[in-house]
Amino acid sequence: MNYDSLKSILATAADRSETSPVLLIPYMWIGDFVRCHTVVRVLKDRWPNRPVDVLTTTLCAPLVDYMPGVRKGIVWDLPRGKLALDQQRALAARLRTESYGRSLVMPRTFKSTIAPFLAGIPQRTGFIGEVRFGLLNDWRRGEKALPRMIDRCAALALPANIELPMDWPEPQLVVPTQDIAAWRQANGFEGRTAVALAPGAVGPSKRWSYYVEAAKALTARGLDVWVIGGPGETEKAREIVAAAGPNARDLTGTDLRNGILGLGAADLVISNDSGLLHVSAAIGSRTLGIFGPTSAWHYAPLNPIEAVIETKTDVPCRPCHKPVCRMVHHKCMRDIPVDDVMAAAQKALDAAGLAPAP
Repeated sequence: MNYDSLKSILATAADRSETSPVLLIPYMWIGDFVRCHTVVRVLKDRWPNRPVDVLTTTLCAPLVDYMPGVRKGIVWDLPRGKLALDQQRALAARLRTESYGRSLVMPRTFKSTIAPFLAGIPQRTGFIGEVRFGLLNDWRRGEKALPRMIDRCAALALPANIELPMDWPEPQLVVPTQDIAAWRQANGFEGRTAVALAPGAVGPSKRWSYYVEAAKALTARGLDVWVIGGPGETEKAREIVAAAGPNARDLTGTDLRNGILGLGAADLVISNDSGLLHVSAAIGSRTLGIFGPTSAWHYAPLNPIEAVIETKTDVPCRPCHKPVCRMVHHKCMRDIPVDDVMAAAQKALDAAGLAPAP
């Protein structure tokens, strides 16, 4: 089944006139959070009159402002690795004020179901996992049989046992052009072609080895280079900027909104398989994704990107999906030469008619 056929089925559903709000509880990693905007789009196709809110951390909250179809984000930072029952009760009290009719719980953890249960949300949908019987009352089975994360997440927005499509609506982050123009002006970036580099990723094995060399090659061609990432990438950004010269800028920091605007303003983005890859793709920026230990089929953005760049050599242990290279050699990333990335970058810039500024 394709998604258009599924939409036709949803358009005739008996409960289509429902108006009670829906709470979406997504994964709180940046890339997965962006990916879950597909679920918002499916919910709006199923129930066009039901407001959709999203539970979010402070880190991910700026993303909500750019997500069409989301009424608002409920910002709440629950600690990782413990139940924190007092905070769960406080969150439940906050949720009760919204009179949600349904919650969709993407993570399979026990603790992710506590607040919706304590809040008394009538329908609580999620996959069976971590002994959540009772906390959920709309249990779904068969999660492990679904090939991709997006299939597992979006399935929860649909009636149980319905045939799933292989194509889904793409996530969207709509960044106003006036915001991008203002950001460029405020940072003194007007009138020059810029390539944003996102050298970070969760785990060192997903980080391409040659961002310093790529930045030097880009600035040598007359391009500006912006290094975008969180505080964990600041040290790498300083190394890149020191090597690439005055046309390179360190834009790393704690403010994700600054990163979103930078990715939206860039003429081209080069990123590892990371959250910022999904942000850039969902914005619609020209994007190159570099994949080493992870499978692009499983983890590349649903949104089309300019190119997926992988090693051309035979690396038998790939894909391992591990954050640290167990073989130590890191060949899946070390065997992607700068020339391959530069060729893909030049092709993307040429196709867009973007020549370096003099």
